[in-house]
Amino acid sequence: MAISDWPESERPREKLLKNGAMNLSDAELLAIFLRTGMAGKSAVDLARELLTRFEGLTGLFAADQAVFYQVPGMGPAKYAQLQAVLEMARRALEEKLKSGDTLSSPKSVRDYLRLGLQGKKYEVFVGIFLDSRNRAIAIEELFNGTLTQTSVYPREVVKRALHHNAAAIIFAHNHPSGVAEPSHADEILTQSLKRALALVDVKVLDHFIIGGETAMSFAERGLI
Repeated sequence: MAISDWPESERPREKLLKNGAMNLSDAELLAIFLRTGMAGKSAVDLARELLTRFEGLTGLFAADQAVFYQVPGMGPAKYAQLQAVLEMARRALEEKLKSGDTLSSPKSVRDYLRLGLQGKKYEVFVGIFLDSRNRAIAIEELFNGTLTQTSVYPREVVKRALHHNAAAIIFAHNHPSGVAEPSHADEILTQSLKRALALVDVKVLDHFIIGGETAMSFAERGLI
């Protein structure tokens, strides 16, 4: 049965307009994005299949083009739309970080980092450069690949901090395994960066590890 034949109170778009997006399931939200289903499948049915195939929204957002195209009905147009939605959400969160005291909105930092880093198949090391009022000046991907103390160069991080005239910095990197726990190498790297930046009066305020839906904070663990 097509969604247009459902009772109005059960249609995803009408439910969203009446009750707000937060009251819809993942499948219902995705169905609104898809707009139409396929022969014999409503948009909600198709959304449920996508969520099952990609093991949730995180897996769907992280899917590369070739894998996405393997799903019947999912082609370049839908992939482009999905990536555009994600990028708009990321930019909106970045604007929020740059408009106020970053430390006063830790949820915004976590949301931004999760959106940008979760689901990536390789490790990415990010720096959020802050001014003296803890407002984000710039957000940069500093390194990627296998991150170790020898592949993340403190002098390069110091150069970027000086370039932005930063007073402080927040680091983040992802664990593609999905486990947001710091390794011994992560702790050594963080302390090495902290010492190098202290020489130019730049404070390291935190280091987040993103694994799956979790954002682990070094500061909250007492590791900074």
